[in-house]
Formats: sequence, structure tokens, C-alpha cells
Amino acid sequence: MSLKQQILQRYKEMLQDRIDVFQDMISGLTIDAQNDAKGSAGDKHETALSMMHLEQEKLNHKLKEILEQKAILDKIDASQTHKKVALGSLVKANGMLLFVSTALPKLSIEDKTIFALSPQSPLGSKLMGNEGGFSFDMNGKQYTIESVL
Repeated sequence: MSLKQQILQRYKEMLQDRIDVFQDMISGLTIDAQNDAKGSAGDKHETALSMMHLEQEKLNHKLKEILEQKAILDKIDASQTHKKVALGSLVKANGMLLFVSTALPKLSIEDKTIFALSPQSPLGSKLMGNEGGFSFDMNGKQYTIESVL
């Protein structure tokens, strides 16, 4: 399995784990609300129920964001190599490995640190459509694309 395939798989697993956690939290709140509804009445009950609904909405919003990130990863074919930086490219620039996908926490695989970034991010948008050897300046720092995988 190539490094890019390993990266994609690890990020998909990471997002699936988060999806599972959020779904568990949401269903836990739903169960709590149903149990609470059976035994309570009055202002305290209404406030508690309202707080649970707000929390559930927040969790649903976060879950939606994670599902959108997973949908982006699902579009990537890690076996494909690119001449120019595109969605799914693994870019080596200034000694860093950048995975053009969606903004996610950094990973370590085989003693290599990988940074996942969105094509819409400031750095991602500078990289998009360019190939090895391309240099650019960002925030006073010079970047050079060493290779595109």
C-alpha cells in the first residue's frame, strides 16, 4: 500500500471514529430526553429539555461537518498520481508532506508527518494547479514544491 493510500485510509478511519462518537452522543441525548420526559414536569424540566436540544443541535452540526469532510475523502482515488497539484495530491514542499484534501489534524506514518489541508486554504490555494519546481511566497516565507505524488 502506497504512503498516499495509507494516509487516506488513516484519515477515513479517523473521521469514521468521530462520526461514531457523535452519533453515540446524539443518541445518548435522545434517550436522556425521553427518560427525562417520563419523570419530570415544570420549569426545571423545560430548561433541561431545552439545554439537551441545544446540545443535540451542536452535535448534529459537528456531525454534518465531519460527514462533509468524509465525502471529500471518499472522492479521492489514492492510487492516482498527479503531475499538477489537485484534490488528493500528496505534495512535498519545503521538506513537509501536504495532503490536499480537507483540513484535518496532522498524522505520523513511517516517521513522516503529514499535514492535511483544504484546497481552499491559503496554502492549498497557492499549491493547486502547480507542479514540482514551482516556488511562491506566502506570509514572507518562500515555498518550493519539490514533488507531487
